[in-house]
Amino acid sequence: MGSDMYRQQILDHYRNPRNYGTIEDATFSHEGENPMCGDQIQMDVKLSDDGSTVERVAFSGDGCAISQASASMLTQTLRGMSVDEVKAMDRDDVVDMLGVEISPMRVKCAVLAEKVVQDGTEIYEGERADDTTTLED
Repeated sequence: MGSDMYRQQILDHYRNPRNYGTIEDATFSHEGENPMCGDQIQMDVKLSDDGSTVERVAFSGDGCAISQASASMLTQTLRGMSVDEVKAMDRDDVVDMLGVEISPMRVKCAVLAEKVVQDGTEIYEGERADDTTTLED
């Protein structure tokens, strides 16, 4: 896909987000923010009965086109992944998913949803006590 197609895909996910909303019976929910630009995202995750596979994901929040499109695309990517695969994701996975070059100032916008779901996973598993995800400088 050319970069124009990826840009169109980002705009489509921003204008018509997939899996936007909440999951009433979520295994865990977590929210985070990027105070530099005001992006706020909540990720709701429903794990399978064995607790090791992502069954459903939804997001809600407000923010720029990159943060919201990234969250929308991530909800589709995470479905079926193991908890360990979710925790192993990194910035490059998100940038590759978006398919366009992201300026250094916009990387935090792009990775917010990823960090929120990873932190939520760690809190759920008892690996982390802090209940806030904030992307600082």
